[in-house]
Amino acid sequence: MKPLSLIDNAFLFMEQRQQPLHVGALCLFTPPADAPPDFALQLAERLRQSATAAAPFNRRLVTRAGLRFWDESEEFDIAQHFVHLALPKPGRVRELLAMVSRVHSAHLDRAYPLWRIYLIEGLDDGRIALYSKIHHALVDGVAGIRLLMKSMAADAATSITMPAPWEVRTRRSRERRLPVPTPSLRGLKAVRALTRQGINGVAPVLQQFRQVRRDQRAGREDCIGSLQAPRCVLNENITGSRRFAAQSYETPRIKAIARLHDASVNDVVLAMCGGALRRYLGEMNALPDKPLIAAVPVSTRRDDGDSGNEVAFALTHLGTHIESAEARLRAIKACMDYNKLVLRALNPSQLMAYEGLMFAPGVFNLLTGFSRSRAIVNVVISNVPGPRTETYWQGCRLDGVYPVSLLVNSIALNITLVSRHDFIDFGLIGCRKTLPHLQRLLDYLGEALDELEGRPASVAAAASA
Repeated sequence: MKPLSLIDNAFLFMEQRQQPLHVGALCLFTPPADAPPDFALQLAERLRQSATAAAPFNRRLVTRAGLRFWDESEEFDIAQHFVHLALPKPGRVRELLAMVSRVHSAHLDRAYPLWRIYLIEGLDDGRIALYSKIHHALVDGVAGIRLLMKSMAADAATSITMPAPWEVRTRRSRERRLPVPTPSLRGLKAVRALTRQGINGVAPVLQQFRQVRRDQRAGREDCIGSLQAPRCVLNENITGSRRFAAQSYETPRIKAIARLHDASVNDVVLAMCGGALRRYLGEMNALPDKPLIAAVPVSTRRDDGDSGNEVAFALTHLGTHIESAEARLRAIKACMDYNKLVLRALNPSQLMAYEGLMFAPGVFNLLTGFSRSRAIVNVVISNVPGPRTETYWQGCRLDGVYPVSLLVNSIALNITLVSRHDFIDFGLIGCRKTLPHLQRLLDYLGEALDELEGRPASVAAAASA
């Protein structure tokens, strides 16, 4: 048995009835052209033949003398972890997203390894879907996407020989993350690392911190602190009900906008989110006068290793106070450029300590409610790298990978996207009660993209497009 780490224990301890802490993904697939009518049934029967699960999918939570351990169990109940479902008619993407919303709201049974996979058929266009969820104490979001990719292949024939997703060993990211900046969970590690570095390690942190504080006092709009987010409907407490919405946008369109404005793809994505949230909250008469603030995980790697292992949170405003889409993009780009200069000036240990200093006021306010008009952030927006070539699973072509993330109290919306070679797949998860008609954000994202291209806003297609 292996003792749980501090961060794994934190994920389990923080879990509440209205706050399940598992992450998931919805994948859409087109079956082979010669697939029989019962293709999904045959596929389900083939997957049920799997009799083993690899680590970490064989790890069961056990408690001894008040301490938690992972026990690698040899017992594997396929019926507990793999479910074959069919959509109700008419089998539109709308029904698929509603089904995922319901099953993502349910907690995982702690008597078993904390994961479950659903094979879903019945879409009116003949496609099938795979929805998977796994507790964040076992696997983080980036590692979860890697898991899905490792069970797929670059051609249909090879993909049929690939193991079931739960038979693939996945390597966890070294940096485990909650969906909001939490310096206390990494503070001890940072202190130990800086102690070994001595004054040469501490000085750059303090110097950078003082410079940022000077820029904030000077009123620089591209320098964001952890108490600048205006409290709004996005910061209300959540219930246990979820609403999931998903949609894809063509990567070439977004890259063309980025080149035109000398911006990054992530800058354009943030501008799309800012435009969509401006419209959504505006229609609810809930748009704050001050701009919304997003927490954006940013890679800080200095080498060509696996992505997602060295990540820091950047805070950026989303330009929701700016009417012009082009001006909004320029303002967001300036903010992200400022963040990147700060992040690249520090090594990983220094960056942990710097984050602790910067985010401590916001985290203190989040825990105590000291200021009722401010929040640490309004929304979390993450960009996860996906496959860069056409990909297949069990003979089916992958048409989309839509992340289904988690929510915590006071942050009722999470936007996560997967960047593939031809599309960027958006997955939006929100509290159903706090944020009504969340699916409208899909239309508004499309309109924001049209506006960035200089075209009149038009209603975008759904995930089936």
